[in-house]
Amino acid sequence: MTTTARWTVVVLVVFLGLGFAFWRELDTPDPVTGPASADVARDHRDADTPQALAGPRADAALTPCPAPGTGGGPAPLSGITLECAGDGSPVDVARAVAGRATVLNLWAYWCGPCADELPAMAEYQRRMGSAVSVLTVHQDENETAALLRLAELGVHLPTLQDGRRLVAAALRVPNVMPATVVLRADGSVAEILPRSFATADEVAEAVNPRIGAPG
Repeated sequence: MTTTARWTVVVLVVFLGLGFAFWRELDTPDPVTGPASADVARDHRDADTPQALAGPRADAALTPCPAPGTGGGPAPLSGITLECAGDGSPVDVARAVAGRATVLNLWAYWCGPCADELPAMAEYQRRMGSAVSVLTVHQDENETAALLRLAELGVHLPTLQDGRRLVAAALRVPNVMPATVVLRADGSVAEILPRSFATADEVAEAVNPRIGAPG
């Protein structure tokens, strides 16, 4: 074999080796988003233990999450159990909204428009009383930050901790925040509103006609 031929073989071997290494790198699941780490998504951080959350929960003083209503609730939510941020109790989401008109407000502690909207949702709930139930859903695993944000805003609405965004996935809510889901008392979805509201009047104008509630 000539010297030129030997060098050609060496170059080919090197290229084949590099190609194989590159293929193996592409085939390895990403440590954050790949299939191998599907269980990384969680409802709250490891640091958010009951002991660590006790102080923020006391400061937030949230209204208790709703007790199970009558009926089965929306079928897409069946089987979803989340933590009530106010006291850490488990909540069967479908049963919690069953038999009552409900406004699900999806938000996260780092979302500026969400912080602007939450007081409007709280005022809307105050005006509507028992006619409508406003239930917020925190869509980030940092539960402590959610409680601190609610305490800062003076908003005491019942809140579900949903770091895995199970509610949004089940109801096919667009990937935006804030977003509001309007549920009729029979469990059907009246409307999905991927927008923010500045005032309680705006909330009432968008929600009440869809559930037959007085303005």
